[in-house]
Amino acid sequence: MTTLGFLYPGHSAEDDYPRIEQLLGSDVRLELVHTDVGEDAPEGLAKGVEQLRLAGAEAVVWICAREGFAQGGEGARQQVRALAMTAGTPASATPFAFVHAAREIGAARVAVGVAGPDEAAGRFAELLRAGGLEVVGSAGAGEHPDPAAAGEAGGGGGAGGAGEADVLALARAADDPRAEAVLLPDPALHTAAHLPALEEALGKPVLTASQVAVWEALRLAGRRVNAPGLGALFAQEPIVQM
Repeated sequence: MTTLGFLYPGHSAEDDYPRIEQLLGSDVRLELVHTDVGEDAPEGLAKGVEQLRLAGAEAVVWICAREGFAQGGEGARQQVRALAMTAGTPASATPFAFVHAAREIGAARVAVGVAGPDEAAGRFAELLRAGGLEVVGSAGAGEHPDPAAAGEAGGGGGAGGAGEADVLALARAADDPRAEAVLLPDPALHTAAHLPALEEALGKPVLTASQVAVWEALRLAGRRVNAPGLGALFAQEPIVQM
C-alpha cells in the first residue's frame, strides 16, 4: 500500500480525491489534511504535514489556493523545502506539479483558466513561465463567471464546486489554438469526474489541480499508475521492473 498525503485548502472539492483513489484502481491511499483557505504560513502548514507523517505518507503535496500563487516561484520552493524537512519525505506543490505534468505529456505551450480574479491567472502564469512553459492563453473572472459561485448558485457540482458545463466553459474561455494543453489550477473545482469529457470537447489534454496533485505525489513516491479515466496524464503505461 502506498499512502500519499495532501494539504488541501478548505472543503470545496474534497470529494475529488476519493473518486480519484477509486479510479486509480490500485493499492494507493490518498490522505487529506485540510488547511484554512489562504493559510500558507510555514507553521500552519507544518501542523498538517505532521498529521500526514503520522499517517505514513510517502510523499506530500501542498495544494495551493489562489492566494498561494502570490508567493512566486522562490517563495513556493522555500515552502516546499520546509514541508519536506518536516515530513521527512519528498514534497511538492501544485504550481510545480503543473509544470512537471505538462512536460510529461509533451505540452510546452499551455492555456490557463482560473476561476477567480484575472490577477490570479496572471500570477499562476508567471509561475508556469518560470518553469519553462509558454502561456499562450488565459481566462479569469474578468472574462468568465466564477464557476465555483455558479455551483453554489445552482449551476451544478455542489457547494463550492462547478458542474461539468461550468468547468468546460472556463476551459474553453482560456483555450487558444496554439495551446497544447489547458490548465485549470483552482482546487475548488470538481474536475475528477469530467476529465475525459473535457479532453474530448477540447481535443487536447486538460490538467487540473486534483489530478496533477495526485500524479505528482505518485511521481515523488516512485509510482506510475495507468488510469485513462483521469485523462491523458494518466494514460502512460506503468513502468514494469524486470
